[in-house]
Amino acid sequence: MATVSEIMRHSLPLLRAEMSITEALDRLLESELSGLPVVDSQRQIVGFLSEQDCIPKLINASYHCDNRVTVNDLMRKDPLTVTPDADVFELARIMGGAKPKLYPVVEDGKVTGIVTRHQVMQFLNKQLQNCSISY
Repeated sequence: MATVSEIMRHSLPLLRAEMSITEALDRLLESELSGLPVVDSQRQIVGFLSEQDCIPKLINASYHCDNRVTVNDLMRKDPLTVTPDADVFELARIMGGAKPKLYPVVEDGKVTGIVTRHQVMQFLNKQLQNCSISY
């Protein structure tokens, strides 16, 4: 069984709930991911902030130059997560539906990385390429 730990991204910026939205957006945009986990001081996951979560509030905030918005104002407080030992094929089935494009990888409540739909597709493509078809 292939596991998420084999394909996940281990290094990523993390957000804090009290962080200003401008600082969070800088990290999000630099990461080239569509969302990032929000953690407390012990790296325990407390939320998730995605581009989709930001856009509606940013329209108003940027128009009125209101930079008082924080990550806590916009983040999802019940993020979907996976564990490092989750089956990649099962995650692929989940991602094939209307679920998120990326999941924080959490072990014992702490964020250890992230796995994206792109990484899952790369894995599935390699699996397919390694198949030997005989006629």
